[in-house]
Amino acid sequence: CAISKASASVMSSVLKGKTKAEAEALFEKFHKLVTGTIDGEKEVDTLGKLAAFSGVSEFPVRVKCASLAWHALHTALSSDEYRVSTE
Repeated sequence: CAISKASASVMSSVLKGKTKAEAEALFEKFHKLVTGTIDGEKEVDTLGKLAAFSGVSEFPVRVKCASLAWHALHTALSSDEYRVSTE
């Protein structure tokens, strides 16, 4: 899926040099962005390249595509579990 690949690519570039806490904060903000909880246009300063994914919220089926790599990151940072879910 092109959306999944693009999201993972941008994620890896914006997370370089970030701390675990900063990565978790970006996960939360990105998740809110793709689920439509926050407006990407108002958050461009803090989201940078990630704001491009704000349109994903209009297509609920694509939210999982955009957030798959982010959920894998979140699980890797927050637990020892190997199971990842986008739910």
